[in-house]
Amino acid sequence: MAKQKPIDQNINQQKLSKKTYWIFDLAKSERPFLIITCILISIAALITDYTYAAMWFGFALAAYSAIANDSIQTIGTFIVSNQATRWYWLWLFIGLIWVVTITYSWFVFNGDVSFQLLSTTGLEKAPEEFVFLQLAAPIVLLIMTRMRWPVSTTFLLLNVFTYKADTIVSVISKSFFGYILAFVLAILVWFILERFVENYLKGKARPYWMVLQWMTSGTLWAVWIMQDAANIAVFLPRQLDTMEFLAYTGIVFFGLGLIFYLKGDKIQDIINEKTNVTDVRAATLVDLVYAVILFYFKMYNNIPMSTTWVFIGLLAGREFAIALGKHEKSNKKTAWLVRAFRLARKDIGKALAGLVVSLFLAIIINEKVRQEIFSLFQ
Repeated sequence: MAKQKPIDQNINQQKLSKKTYWIFDLAKSERPFLIITCILISIAALITDYTYAAMWFGFALAAYSAIANDSIQTIGTFIVSNQATRWYWLWLFIGLIWVVTITYSWFVFNGDVSFQLLSTTGLEKAPEEFVFLQLAAPIVLLIMTRMRWPVSTTFLLLNVFTYKADTIVSVISKSFFGYILAFVLAILVWFILERFVENYLKGKARPYWMVLQWMTSGTLWAVWIMQDAANIAVFLPRQLDTMEFLAYTGIVFFGLGLIFYLKGDKIQDIINEKTNVTDVRAATLVDLVYAVILFYFKMYNNIPMSTTWVFIGLLAGREFAIALGKHEKSNKKTAWLVRAFRLARKDIGKALAGLVVSLFLAIIINEKVRQEIFSLFQ
């Protein structure tokens, strides 16, 4: 037994040294990103007291970080199933849809570019001053995106501006319901279609599938804008004048170009690891079902919701349906179910982490939210 301690100590030292080397390797490989992050944090700290500059700085950060994280939902399957197409053609297609959709909201809703989602009680007031943590929220989102975490941009960006706890509860409740509905609907749709899809997806896709995929991706992107434009407009006045509108639209347009140039960046791996989504036909089905769900919730009411939770619910249900539809040996079907469970657990675990961070920031920043929460315990 006396010899066991030195052996255990050596094993623990080896594990510790491996973790240390891993941290150093990560810091070395991510050095440019870490430098940029430090610069952004420094700028946020310096301009917090200058309201107008802080407003546009926060908006620019939110625009890129929100769309970069949510790109896996809307343009993720579009990117991965069109890898043979030049990135700038994909960018122009999606960018023009952005311009047309957001212009519609600006005209119809009298300067409001959020499709009236920011008219919800608790979000209807534009910020008149900023605190550092409000500007830090999109930086936190950038870091989580870099770590491949599919967090809710709605929770992380809207909660830090909400002054009513009831609004936060309503947004969370609607998002949870969206996850369950997407999960159940995905199981029903793909369980019925699995055998047909499995046989039909063999061979090369016909040219018309590419047309259908671009149509469904464009529709999904437009519906997503209706739901999530509020996340990046929350930093700005609730009605934009002409110059503000042009700045808002142009910054997002060119940010989309960067995302397409980077091919979705590292968070795109969440899409790549799912079953058959690189096939244009499977991507079309995913986009179509997702667009229908988002459109239903947009018509249901104007309370914002997390499209991320709907999307990971959709992918989780699809993976379970594919696993249940396997007719091979039972042990192989079990392996598919275990894989589906692990993918769903990993995605929802990261999404929950983002929710916890957003609630933590909301409680720290908003005094009224703190008072309402404390009053519940009293």
